[in-house]
Amino acid sequence: MLIRDLFSTATKGVTVNRMRSLLTMLGIIIGVGAVVLMTGVGKSVEGVILGQIDIMGPQTMIISPGNQGPEGGNASMRPDFDALTFEDVKALRTLSTIRTIAPGIIVPGDAQYEQEKVDPMLVGSTPEYFQNQNIKVTQGRLHDQQDEEASSFVVVIGSEIAEDLFFTRNPIGKRIEIAGRKFTVIGVLESVGMVFFQNLDNRIVMPFSTAVAITNRTYADIVTMQAVDDFDIAFADVRALLRQRHSITPAEDGSVDNDDFLVRSAAQAEAILGTVSISLTVFITMIAGISLFVGGIGIMNIMLVSVTERTREIGLRKAVGAKRKDILFQILIESIFLTLIGGCIGIVIGIVLDFLIATAVGKFLADYEFAISLGAILLALAMAVVTGVIFGLYPARKASLLHPIEALRYE
Repeated sequence: MLIRDLFSTATKGVTVNRMRSLLTMLGIIIGVGAVVLMTGVGKSVEGVILGQIDIMGPQTMIISPGNQGPEGGNASMRPDFDALTFEDVKALRTLSTIRTIAPGIIVPGDAQYEQEKVDPMLVGSTPEYFQNQNIKVTQGRLHDQQDEEASSFVVVIGSEIAEDLFFTRNPIGKRIEIAGRKFTVIGVLESVGMVFFQNLDNRIVMPFSTAVAITNRTYADIVTMQAVDDFDIAFADVRALLRQRHSITPAEDGSVDNDDFLVRSAAQAEAILGTVSISLTVFITMIAGISLFVGGIGIMNIMLVSVTERTREIGLRKAVGAKRKDILFQILIESIFLTLIGGCIGIVIGIVLDFLIATAVGKFLADYEFAISLGAILLALAMAVVTGVIFGLYPARKASLLHPIEALRYE
């Protein structure tokens, strides 16, 4: 039998009962569609996270007070070691592996201009804070060392704050009230959106010395810094110095359970992202495997039914000269056709759903963009074809082994 005839006969076998074929393909459609959709969503989320990591900067680390384990918990009961003191910051400045360091204080209070009031994230920090986090302005300027030394009552505001307080008016030079005091707006920060679930466009930054004068604080809420060259060495130096100053004995297993501080970095975020990506890949593979297995059983079942229904036809083909391999290939190609068509339908459905999700999420998260993985699509399609071969082989072999005389006698 010619290959063209095989494909023609297989096509007729699949299309003769469209509803039954569609229901048979349902498991394949779900499996392939799930793979395409979830890999697309995963790729979009990965793009958002990588964008946020880029904002943070590859050489940047952030330290905040926090208790992780048994000794860390005890440390919180000791007033001298329950925070990152200004003495800790001075000690960190002496490290040769650190380029810039900026302590930060969270200042409580609202911000108001005329009748408009907002509840911002108020931060007091040194000019190095902007350098460490690659912060830029779209209007005005950032506060500098002169403002820091003079404890000036000046602020730079986030783009969202500027819009909420001033609408379309120019905020530069305007005086806003923060915690009962008047501050002059000298700059508007470039919009960066959400970074690690924190809206950075809703922040107001004032000089560190001014924040200290307002709050009378002797410790920092956060400390941002940049490594000189080798980030891992700088990371280890910072941790070792703080452990020494806080009299913390490292955990035997090398973990951070005993620390009373947290050190976070872009490198850690990338490592976590890698772990999540692997977990997501395994999860997607499991879903695809289960769906394709269920779909494959459906394919095998319907092909067995088809073989039974067409027993006389198969006997007649054999009687007029069709060989065993011709019958085997005919049934096998029908099985592959079913899974291939189901895979194509699943791909289209997965892409459409991915696009709809990207459109909806993009309205709330500007960095979220529609993305598809060509590799995942080809892999899902290949898996669908392999499923057709594996689960179509038994019905095809059974059909090819039918004796022509017995097949012609079948009622």
